[in-house]
Amino acid sequence: MNNRRTAARWARPVQTVLAVAMALGLAACASGPQFDANDAAFKGRISVTDTPVVLAGKPVTLAGRDFKPGQKVTVSYGGVALGQTATADKDGNFRTQFVLPANADVGRYSLVASAAEPAASLLVPLKISPNVPLSGQERFNVQSQTLVPGLYQAGYSAKSNAVFVTSAVGRPPVTRSELVKVNAQTLAIEQRVTAPVAPTPPARPGAPAPAANAQPGVYAVYGVGVDDANGNVWVTNTRQDTVAVYRQSDLAVVKQFEPGVVPHARDVLVDDVQGKAYASPVGEPQIAVFNTKTPALLKNIAIQTGIRGPQAKDFSPMSLALDKASSRLFVVSSGGEVAVINTRTDTVEKVFAVEGAVSASGIAYDAQTDRVFVAAQGSDNVVIVDVKTGKVFKDVKVGAGTLNVSFDPAKRLAYAANRASDTVTILDADGKIVGNLDVGSFPNHIAVDGKGTAYTVNKARGSEDGEGDRIGRIVTR
Repeated sequence: MNNRRTAARWARPVQTVLAVAMALGLAACASGPQFDANDAAFKGRISVTDTPVVLAGKPVTLAGRDFKPGQKVTVSYGGVALGQTATADKDGNFRTQFVLPANADVGRYSLVASAAEPAASLLVPLKISPNVPLSGQERFNVQSQTLVPGLYQAGYSAKSNAVFVTSAVGRPPVTRSELVKVNAQTLAIEQRVTAPVAPTPPARPGAPAPAANAQPGVYAVYGVGVDDANGNVWVTNTRQDTVAVYRQSDLAVVKQFEPGVVPHARDVLVDDVQGKAYASPVGEPQIAVFNTKTPALLKNIAIQTGIRGPQAKDFSPMSLALDKASSRLFVVSSGGEVAVINTRTDTVEKVFAVEGAVSASGIAYDAQTDRVFVAAQGSDNVVIVDVKTGKVFKDVKVGAGTLNVSFDPAKRLAYAANRASDTVTILDADGKIVGNLDVGSFPNHIAVDGKGTAYTVNKARGSEDGEGDRIGRIVTR
């Protein structure tokens, strides 16, 4: 491998990388290799610690574990050592730190960790995220209100003039989960209901039996879709692999589907023109279709990946976007593809890959330009794609861990939730950043009312985090 060419990918020019390394008292290895006994039972692991986001010009701390006591470890990139050689302590742990060059390119990298005494090596993934400055505060009015713990998604209802928000806390068995009805103007809670108790799932082989005094779990609610035609709200019960229907007026359960109907259900959207609800089962190459008038499962739509070769994986649905006027449902796969489904016939019209989207998770649609906006956590970006051709119109770096995106047709703005950088980036229809707002910890989801207002929900970093578990309201001035 050409070390100069590899280092140039990190930051340009390559002399900057070498200068930084030398300033830290480091140098690329120039002597010949020295062989010692190979560590045949090597189990060492290295991860980035101390910071959830890695930025150019900032220090990076690596933590190693499960090394042999006394084992010496050097981490390098492009033949240039990063930080001092570390020595594993008596428990096989170590920490080392280096500073990224200020002009390091945003992207994903593989560092090389070389151990000696005994010899071993492994690759260490590193993602350098964009550092997008806050902007546009003068263009937007933002208000927020604390709701309940564990917020996940929000959906706006024109019929009720309310925002319906889901929440769930903890891991199975989840004992605290609510559906909350919020006033669309004041953000005050109008109604709230706790999810009903769920049946105890069968024990998995090898799993410990639950304690005798363990509390039963509930049908925890995560995804949400509004059905104004029937006055209902659909939710996904991700932990129980199913969905449920609540009444908007009093949050009473209209229909609780049995566990297993939709494996690991994530999102749900309602096409009230066609009278159908669509749910995305993460990890399953299909979309579940329900009748909304008399809630019932109609069918599953199989989706075949368009990727071929050794890199091919099953289509794994994440978020959904709907265009009722053209009867099309847009489904994004975590593998970086988009499927277009005709909601009249429930058939797949096309599947295309989205170049530059790593670990894609969110999707929105602009009917005027016939483009989709794809949010990708792994590449920290929103990729705008022409649906007709499947070609990328623009790739915009917006913030760390871009999780979801929504498009407001009234103001022609896209809102991207950057979970790891605590921001919402606002783009115009052509991908120009017109605002980057601090919205509190872990922004998770964004709903728009189609009239110029966006609603954000974010999670908390812990019980003492006053910037989490909030609903926000963003209005263009």
